[in-house]
Formats: sequence, structure tokens, C-alpha cells
Amino acid sequence: MAISALTAAVLTHITAVMAFFQDSGQAAVGWDIMSMLKQMGWFALGIVVILFIMSAWSIGVMIDRYIAFHQARKQSRTFAPEVARALGQGNLDLAIQIAEKNKKSHLAKVVTAGLLEFKAHGISSEISGETVEASRRALERTEAIVHAELKRGLSALATIGSTAPFVGLLGTVIGILNAFKKIQSEQSAGLAAVAGGISEALVTTAVGLLVAIPAVMMFNYFTGKVEAFDVEMDNSSSELVDFFIKKSARK
Repeated sequence: MAISALTAAVLTHITAVMAFFQDSGQAAVGWDIMSMLKQMGWFALGIVVILFIMSAWSIGVMIDRYIAFHQARKQSRTFAPEVARALGQGNLDLAIQIAEKNKKSHLAKVVTAGLLEFKAHGISSEISGETVEASRRALERTEAIVHAELKRGLSALATIGSTAPFVGLLGTVIGILNAFKKIQSEQSAGLAAVAGGISEALVTTAVGLLVAIPAVMMFNYFTGKVEAFDVEMDNSSSELVDFFIKKSARK
């Protein structure tokens, strides 16, 4: 009797599991991208649109920062040896001209500010410690401005990378709720009854991760680049201040 009851219980359980995967309407359930999008509700589609906008924004920031950093690196490699030769000859005017030709170089922007400040004080009066200090402050101000320019858009990447998974998760939760709601309304546990909700959950989660992962990776990459540029600007500022001190000592 006990064995018969156990066998009956197992058969009942198997039947229930099989019934879950059977579509009561015998309609085919598609799991390709287009079919899943068609099965999604308006809220989930809105989440996907928001995620695509976030993705386009992050891609735009990536392209903009890559071009800016590439040009800054390229022009700085040309600028550094040329301005070093001009300063070695004591020719401030030539150094300023070289800096103005490389306006996209982060080093040129900093060096130009220091040279212009030093030249303005040096022409009007005897070079003193105040002149050197004024040049140092000009260098620091320009470094802060250039640092802010280099970081432009990176906060957007950080925001997108941190919030995109949660936006996708919101669509996932709504999709699961819709799946249970449809089970309740149709009194059916078939796969077709929950296909729309499962589609919403899968698509929004996948899109959220696809948006967030590149954003986080590129944010870390560009942040490392900015830190390297900051070190280069600090070194250039220190070398330029040393040049001013030596020049004032000679005068």
C-alpha cells in the first residue's frame, strides 16, 4: 500500500511538471530577440529604451575621451622636447609659440600659463621671489582647470556603470511580477502563460549588464589615464618653476 501511494505521488508530480512546460493554447513560444521583445510589456520596453539611451551616452563619452586623450598624448610627445630646447636656450617667446601650436596638449596648456605669467612680471620689473610664486600659482590654477577638462564625462560613465544593472533589475522584477499575474489571471502554469514575463526579466537583465560592464571598464581605464596626465603636469610644473628660479638667480 505504501509503495503504491508513493508511486502515485511520484506520477502526480511528474504530470504536474510536464503540464507546466506545455502550452495550453499550443502556441509556439519564441526565444529569439525579436520574439522576446514582442512578448514584453510597455514598462519593460521603456526600461530597454532607457538602457539603450544610457548605452549611447556612454559610447559617446568613450569616443570623446579617447580622441581627446589620444590628441593630448600625441601633441605632448612633440611639444615636450621642443619646448625643452627653447627653454634651454632661454628663449621664452619661442617656447610660448611652440605651446600655442599644441593647444590640445595638456602639458602645453600648463606650461603656457606659467610662461605667460613669468614673462608678464619679468618684463615690467626685476625678477623676484614674488614673480616665481605668481608663476607657480598660475601653474596650479591651470593644472586644476586642465584636470577638470580631462575628467569631463567620466562622472557620467561612473553613473551609468553603477545604475544600469539596477535599471535592468527593475525591469526584471516587473517581468517576474507580470509572469505571476498572468498565471493568476489565466489559471494556467504553462510556459506560454509566463513567456512574456520571463522575456522581460531576461532581456532587461542582459541589456543592463551589457550597458554597465563596458562603462565600468572604460571609466577605470580613463581614470588611470587622467592620473598619469596629472603626474606629467606636476612634473612639468616643477621643472618650469626650477627654470624660473635659476633664471631669476642669474638676473
